[in-house]
Amino acid sequence: MKFIDDKDDLFINDSRFGLGMKLFNSRQWYKCHDVFEEIWHETAGQQRQILQGILQVAVAQVHLENGNINGATILYGEALGRLKRSQLDYLGLDIEGFCKCITKRLEFLQIGKDISSCSLPILCFL
Repeated sequence: MKFIDDKDDLFINDSRFGLGMKLFNSRQWYKCHDVFEEIWHETAGQQRQILQGILQVAVAQVHLENGNINGATILYGEALGRLKRSQLDYLGLDIEGFCKCITKRLEFLQIGKDISSCSLPILCFL
């Protein structure tokens, strides 16, 4: 098992991450989860926490598609906790924008408001 701790080995430089982003942004939640999970197993520290947060958002989306509002609410909350605790600036990902989207979706779920008017989460670089 390889643990990534060097700036040159950031998970965003892994070709699998690019594939995972494409799958995530095309709403292929299960497939992106599988790709990101492979990378997650090879990471440590803050990178691992960020990937886990992204994975939790993907699974929350699956829960929403299956009508499991409670499961989605829990996972959105856990994902935000992980993502907001991390130093985000060195990755070049727009994690701040990602968190804003997830926060709005979570707030809608918590008050029982229709989430369909919220933007879907996307992963992008700054």
